[in-house]
Amino acid sequence: MPHVLDILEKRGFVEAKTHEKELYDWFDSDQRTCYVGFDPTASSLHIGHLIPVMALAHMQRCGHRPIALVGGGTGLVGDPSGKTEMRQILTVDTVHANAEAIKTQLGRFIRFDEGRALLVNNADWLASLGYIDFLRDIGKHFSVNRMIKAESYRMRLDSEEGLNFIEFNYMLLQAYDFLELFKRWDCRLQMGGSDQWGNIVAGIDLVRKVRQQQAFGITFQLITTASGAKMGKTAAGAVWLDAARTSPYDYYQYWVNSADADVARFLALYTFLPMEEIQTVAGLRDAEMNLAKTVLAFETTQIVHGRDAAVESMEAARRMFGARPVPAELMPSSTVPREGERSREDDSVPCTELEAGDLDGGMPLFKLLQVTGLSASGAAARRLISQGGAYMNGRRVDSPQQIVMPDDFENGVLLLRAGKKHFHQVRLKKMQAGTKED
Repeated sequence: MPHVLDILEKRGFVEAKTHEKELYDWFDSDQRTCYVGFDPTASSLHIGHLIPVMALAHMQRCGHRPIALVGGGTGLVGDPSGKTEMRQILTVDTVHANAEAIKTQLGRFIRFDEGRALLVNNADWLASLGYIDFLRDIGKHFSVNRMIKAESYRMRLDSEEGLNFIEFNYMLLQAYDFLELFKRWDCRLQMGGSDQWGNIVAGIDLVRKVRQQQAFGITFQLITTASGAKMGKTAAGAVWLDAARTSPYDYYQYWVNSADADVARFLALYTFLPMEEIQTVAGLRDAEMNLAKTVLAFETTQIVHGRDAAVESMEAARRMFGARPVPAELMPSSTVPREGERSREDDSVPCTELEAGDLDGGMPLFKLLQVTGLSASGAAARRLISQGGAYMNGRRVDSPQQIVMPDDFENGVLLLRAGKKHFHQVRLKKMQAGTKED
């Protein structure tokens, strides 16, 4: 089996690691335990969290045991890393609810049965800490002079708002998490984003000082798109893993609209397809590259939302925008429906059929929106159009007096959209052979 560190390096995860030789040797000896922490600041993870999640999944696939630590305790404090202003302080109930939701999402990537992985909440040990005992036993190992040199603290100290005492304690708490995981499960590797370097090193030092043992750290690269935008950010906001926040179709569309320059890199980071297949994508152009984007979108959607949702999203996109089938030779390890395969009937985009005669003289768009159920009434449909929320074949309609004509149909199909997520197809019934339209 390939070395897990080599896999992460080749796929583009790693920015930096501590004690490189010792870390390789440590992995070579036996099954090892590693962890990543997730702050429950929202009830869902988003695409920006996928790098550490996928890294944990690769660890498990290589026979090691990942720990996903949900920060039910540290979430009450707030990590200043990467922030120029103080995070909003959340209530205990909100943090608990968010932590439970995140646990469910992590289960889509990592198998927690039979002890293959662990889900833990640092509130289990942080909530009961005695303040005086913590200062005496843990605080004595930290130098304030060294702490304020950490990039996350320097950024806040230089900001107008400054760094408050609650946030100043965050490094100690995260380091204590590492020590606690070491004690409980012999966890010696912490992984996280590049902004976590100072916190990770602090944890390594604490394990060394308290237990006289070597621990390790790996940080991941900050992933941006080819345009330089932060990964997972769109004009509409973050791209969430929760289907109630970002629908599977919109999630699929985010990936299928990737820039050509990003496709191979995203396939390496966000799917489990073999690198030798992914490397062939770099030489693709135009229509062939679009097929690779289909594979990327299908695989990423399948991991997060399941195969049925991925097939539905792919078929919906095909019906709306048209697309060639994916040939069998393109990334053959992918389970995307292929050329010549019959995928199940698409149920993701509702459809209404009209007789050609129904459009004699045209039909007001507001009436068609009502007929298809995209609006509850004609008045609601007019308001939708006036507010800029109605679309025909991807084009926004501005006039409530818009008339739909047969010429508006493309190959007998008209795609209507209400708002961001509600689609409906209108099809013109084909005349049967031998009949003549009056």
